[in-house]
Amino acid sequence: MCVIMTAIAILRQAQDKVSKLTGKLSMFEDKWLLWKLRQGSSAALCRIYEKYKNDLLALAIALSNNKTSAEDVLHDVFVSFAQSAGRLQLRDSLKGYLSTSIANRVRNLGRDKNKPALDVDELDIAGPESDCPDRLAISKEQSQRIGAAMMGLPYEQQEVIILHLQSGLKFKEIAEAQGISINTIQSRYRYGIDKLRSILDSEVQK
Repeated sequence: MCVIMTAIAILRQAQDKVSKLTGKLSMFEDKWLLWKLRQGSSAALCRIYEKYKNDLLALAIALSNNKTSAEDVLHDVFVSFAQSAGRLQLRDSLKGYLSTSIANRVRNLGRDKNKPALDVDELDIAGPESDCPDRLAISKEQSQRIGAAMMGLPYEQQEVIILHLQSGLKFKEIAEAQGISINTIQSRYRYGIDKLRSILDSEVQK
């Protein structure tokens, strides 16, 4: 048992190192692509778009609960990004900048409280094993429950949870993008997670 636990610990350490290295390489590529974009390279813009479009579209859908609106938001953000790339000064990651741009755009457009919860049929939520009918059905059911529970949270809490868990933004990045304190962001996240857990637990007990 000790040997197995030691092996698992070593494997996790190796995975963490690979993950950190991958992140550094990705950030290096982003800086190079941004430099190329400032030189007028349309290929650099295309590479940035292809690199992040799926994650950003998923984020926009999660925040707006509307795929058509999310596609419009993604288009508008990249148009604005292309126009402002020459004067853009990144303090954090490019993905973080684009993710907060998506969130700001959705917020500025206004969120229709009467929109239905996210239609999970529009998303590939089951991952690489989605060709298994049983696994697909379970994944959709879980996503529907979580999506419905998320709709019961204030939008500010939904936004922080999605930006932090789905887009991987740090609390500091979210706070700086929204111009509010990191304590406020952390409180929104904590209260949101607690309420989400309470909603899901109450459903299980029914």
